[in-house]
Amino acid sequence: MFTGLIREMAEVLSFKSNLLTLKAKYTPKIGDSIAINGACLTVVKVSSGTFSVELSPESQEILAMENYKGKVHMEPAMMMGDRFEGHIVQGHVDCLGTIKAINKNGNSSDFIISLPSEYAKYIIPKGSVTIDGVSLTVNEVLKDSFRLTIIPHTIENTLFKRYKIGTKVNLETDMFARYIYNMFKGEDKKDGLTWNQVDKIMASY
Repeated sequence: MFTGLIREMAEVLSFKSNLLTLKAKYTPKIGDSIAINGACLTVVKVSSGTFSVELSPESQEILAMENYKGKVHMEPAMMMGDRFEGHIVQGHVDCLGTIKAINKNGNSSDFIISLPSEYAKYIIPKGSVTIDGVSLTVNEVLKDSFRLTIIPHTIENTLFKRYKIGTKVNLETDMFARYIYNMFKGEDKKDGLTWNQVDKIMASY
């Protein structure tokens, strides 16, 4: 499990024979789980100041591999007793999102991100979403996309500063949204369960 809070910007040194080698201040152990751009990967090699994780062919097909160069987001897995911030992130990338628009909005920027229609039902207004491993709040849900409002601190300290229109990003929907949707999707055979109905169900407990 992860929190979606980036602990360090690691540097990609190479990607050869399915091994992604990175340079970082953090030193993991062989076998550790570590999220790189939001994807949970296993450390298979550790050297002085560097470590390597292995990517399966399936992972390479799912992930936005064009972002695995230069600087990347890195978050070690949570440990018992760690302070919990962000939201619960599994490191299981659901799909790729695409940056559709970037609009300045006062001291922040609105990023409009599209996603495949089959995953749109898990995007909830004011709910959580993970973009390349960054825990963010959904400000608005649109027909085939959603809007995020990103403050300057986040932009300057993450890959958001190099995103542009058309950039592909790793996207993980909220785990609880997926669970709740699948638990109650058969409640209303005609129209399906709405998120307003889900709110009422959760408020009753």
